[in-house]
Amino acid sequence: MSGKKESNYRKRSQAKGKKHRLTSPVRRRQPSLISRLLSAIYRLTPGWAWWLGGIAIAALYIWFFYYFFVSPYGFRWRALYGDVTYPEGYDIHGIDVSHYQGDIDWELLRNRGTIDDCPIRFVMIKATEGASAIDDRFEHNFFQAREYGFTRGAYHFFSQQSSPTEQAWFFINHVNLEEGDLPPVLDVEQKPRNQTKEQFRENVLTWLRIVENHYEVKPILYTYYKFKMEYLNDSVFNQYPYWIAHYYVDSVEYKGQWKFWQHTDAGRLPGIKGPVDLDIYNGSYYDLRQLTIGSREAIGIDAYQ
Repeated sequence: MSGKKESNYRKRSQAKGKKHRLTSPVRRRQPSLISRLLSAIYRLTPGWAWWLGGIAIAALYIWFFYYFFVSPYGFRWRALYGDVTYPEGYDIHGIDVSHYQGDIDWELLRNRGTIDDCPIRFVMIKATEGASAIDDRFEHNFFQAREYGFTRGAYHFFSQQSSPTEQAWFFINHVNLEEGDLPPVLDVEQKPRNQTKEQFRENVLTWLRIVENHYEVKPILYTYYKFKMEYLNDSVFNQYPYWIAHYYVDSVEYKGQWKFWQHTDAGRLPGIKGPVDLDIYNGSYYDLRQLTIGSREAIGIDAYQ
């Protein structure tokens, strides 16, 4: 066969094959049983049923979201966006602040900062954390609180990253408490996983004892109600004035003695942008002054007798 004839023959053969492929029936894949079932349900279900089902799913989603994400924190939602309520029967109110409150207008706070027509009497101010961190606003806030007539205090946030001895001396070296100031405060909120309860308690006591020896007053111990009951529920800690954090409840559930109660972290006051922690003192203003450093010299009464 010559080359030209062979080439024509090959072209005719390819054309026939192509035509055969184009005209061959296409075998379609049969839909699955589930697909056929869903298709049948779709055809047989009326439109109103689809609307009703959509509403039911939306309602179920709203219930799920509320039950798991809103309801457990309902008190906080109401505190942030609802009517402000305060514990009844207490007249001595205070706040605790840190750099989170930003630049405070202390004059406005003094002149218009009232709760149930009672003025703000005391201010707790974050000073240090761990063995190396000083709150950015501490020196300014600490000075201004005294200048504007508030009874002031300073607190240390207890860290798990350094020893209690280092933390105690770090606080002492950066906080100069004077007569008329509240005793130093230890803020304890976490226990290391690698420590037993006994080891953790001893570390807390180490900080308290070093600071007590330096300032010659018993420090105030701050912690949450449930945390104290689980980790610091020991008679040795009862000698220290207790500042309890227990939010959005009408009364303190703790059965022991306590001096201060931080009852919300969603307070609002003139002079402070955003929410602020609100506290009350369990006693009169005279009792509060008894608790301050130098109370024996100032008012002739030993606050720790």
